[in-house]
Amino acid sequence: MGATKTDLFTKKQNELANMAKAIAHPARIAILQYLLKTNACVCGSLVDALGLAQPTISQHLKELKNAGLIQGTVEGTSVCYCISPKVWTEYRQMLAGFFTEIDLNNKCC
Repeated sequence: MGATKTDLFTKKQNELANMAKAIAHPARIAILQYLLKTNACVCGSLVDALGLAQPTISQHLKELKNAGLIQGTVEGTSVCYCISPKVWTEYRQMLAGFFTEIDLNNKCC
């Protein structure tokens, strides 16, 4: 979506679209699932766990961090990542709100 078109939509619509874009890749879903399963800061073990190249994982981590879903801390020469609880909760509520706004009992088609 072009930067000039986002003003046509509400703040909530833009936030939901940005959140969906952040998780719209299977590698990012796998990274998030791994971090959730581990429930701790992860340093460097993502390459072995996911089977992707380090540069690929680094790019996906960057996207997830830019979206605020994960946070990173520097430990020596490596960066350790974990889920950002505040943003995770906000995104979870945003996505749940989106799906509950639809009347599933409406038989329009």
